[in-house]
Amino acid sequence: MDRADPMPWAGAVALRCQALLASDEEAERYFEQALRLHLRGGRLFERARTELLYGEWLRRLRRRADACRQLRSAMEIFERLGSRPWTDRARAELRAAGERQIMEGHVPAGALDRLTPQELQIIRMAARGRSNRDIAAQLFLSPRTIGYHLYKAYPKLGVASRAEPATLDLGEGGRLLD
Repeated sequence: MDRADPMPWAGAVALRCQALLASDEEAERYFEQALRLHLRGGRLFERARTELLYGEWLRRLRRRADACRQLRSAMEIFERLGSRPWTDRARAELRAAGERQIMEGHVPAGALDRLTPQELQIIRMAARGRSNRDIAAQLFLSPRTIGYHLYKAYPKLGVASRAEPATLDLGEGGRLLD
């Protein structure tokens, strides 16, 4: 059970709301104050929401490094809490900020568990560079069926292209199992 102090928690959320309504000149001060209160006992989920909103604001100001720092922290917290929609939003903001390393070797928490056994088998083969036709021949399926399974697996892994699974740790002791 999260035993957060309700006063820092309530104060931090109020400051976050003020930051969203403030001018650019004042918003950063409110975000920073909110984060300081979160660190004194606020709820972890609310802290991540503040970091996400702060990161989005920083990204719009083109302060990429500062934005990525906030967004990365928010994504990690949401991921630990198992909040997939919020994790996905933070990850999308990181990509928009230009952060490319978030996928390097990283598989979202529980992502492999969301794959069917066949999807996992196919994604591992695709990650090793095999074509849909090669995978289909080995598994006695059609190339179209392989394409369908990859289409279903990519969002579960948080990847957008065929090249990305080659960089992921797909389990069972390491990358790209044979």
